[in-house]
Amino acid sequence: MSGSSIIGWGSSLPDKIVTNFDLEKVLDTNNDWIVERTGIRERHIGGTTESLATQAATEAVKQAGIGLDEYGGLILATTTPDKTTPGTSAAVHKNIGISGFAFDINAACAGFIYSFVVGHQLVKALNKPIVVVGSDTLSTITDMTDRTTAILLADGAGALIIAPNDNNDCLLSFDLQVDGNLEDILYCNLGGYLKMNGKEVFKKAIRAAEKSALKVTEQAGFTMADISLLVPHQANQRIMDSLCERLSIPREKCASVIESTGNTSSASIPLALVDSIKKGSLQSGDLILMTGFGAGMTWGSALIKWS
Repeated sequence: MSGSSIIGWGSSLPDKIVTNFDLEKVLDTNNDWIVERTGIRERHIGGTTESLATQAATEAVKQAGIGLDEYGGLILATTTPDKTTPGTSAAVHKNIGISGFAFDINAACAGFIYSFVVGHQLVKALNKPIVVVGSDTLSTITDMTDRTTAILLADGAGALIIAPNDNNDCLLSFDLQVDGNLEDILYCNLGGYLKMNGKEVFKKAIRAAEKSALKVTEQAGFTMADISLLVPHQANQRIMDSLCERLSIPREKCASVIESTGNTSSASIPLALVDSIKKGSLQSGDLILMTGFGAGMTWGSALIKWS
């Protein structure tokens, strides 16, 4: 059983940008209202879950610099697979040309945290690198005449490479949870559009994320003052601001890309984390707290040590 570290990262967004001013033309809304309520100014629409995941994973694999035949496999977190079967992960696995397994995980907007935790455990069990990708095309399940969802949802992908490291273990603690009793506040039937009770999601999400974030931090023997970067699910800027306030984390320590990406479900946490990495915001030894929540209702948190 080895330790682990993150050695590669990548992201992908469709070329097409839809601004709030574009939405003004088709919805009873306006730019100021959307920005005030969500923090979103524009979002990217287009591509497939496979194509976006492939682009993000290819960038991450290239940066990691490990031979393609040395990988243990690939895990794809997605709410929007391109086919009922096979899993979209199989196509992504083929496209990037690595060895090992491939499977999908659908835990909605908490999916990347679920996948990261599973991937970390498989790295330790197999002593091989694992590709973990979050990719979603929420535009495919969005009713563009529904103001409650059309202003929020978008497409994108982010990926990380977790590799064995005998001198380090990047995952310090984690918490994965679900409450199926809350399914009706956020769901999408097969062949239908996403339905959301925004007020209930707002209340439940903040409480669940706060409790989960505190749990993993305390489990690892740290306090919120030790956290270098909070990476929450990019659902709504007001939710992220409220979470920062509840956790006593300064807003400048919260990774946020929602202004330009919107809510990309499984892709939102890796997109925000990769953005911080590429900006050079992280130093060796920094503690990163990822926390997410979504349909199910699923939620979870993971505390990572950067190296």
